[in-house]
Amino acid sequence: MANVRDFIINNYTLYEGDESFLVGSSAKTKKLYASVHDLLAKNIMDVDLENMAGIDNFPPGYIDRENEVVFGLQTEKPLKRIVNPYGGIRMVNTALAENNFQLGMRRATR
Repeated sequence: MANVRDFIINNYTLYEGDESFLVGSSAKTKKLYASVHDLLAKNIMDVDLENMAGIDNFPPGYIDRENEVVFGLQTEKPLKRIVNPYGGIRMVNTALAENNFQLGMRRATR
């Protein structure tokens, strides 16, 4: 069993400085943010109606791969939503219908 208290006591160092060590956004971050801002302004939205939510159910997703340092969209493209039926399928169907989508999920074969 891990002794979390002991780990914290032996590895914690109090920082009493100020925020002067922080730096502003990089050029890559600014370019990436501009891309996201443009997508949000266009209100582009899609839903994956074939795959159920899962950590490995989608290929890697990028906004602007050349300018990304940290990767990890939920789906293979920006602003594409996943279907997560664990809150109830009726709720999923209602939310999709309100946005003019219809569920067409296939079963995962593992």
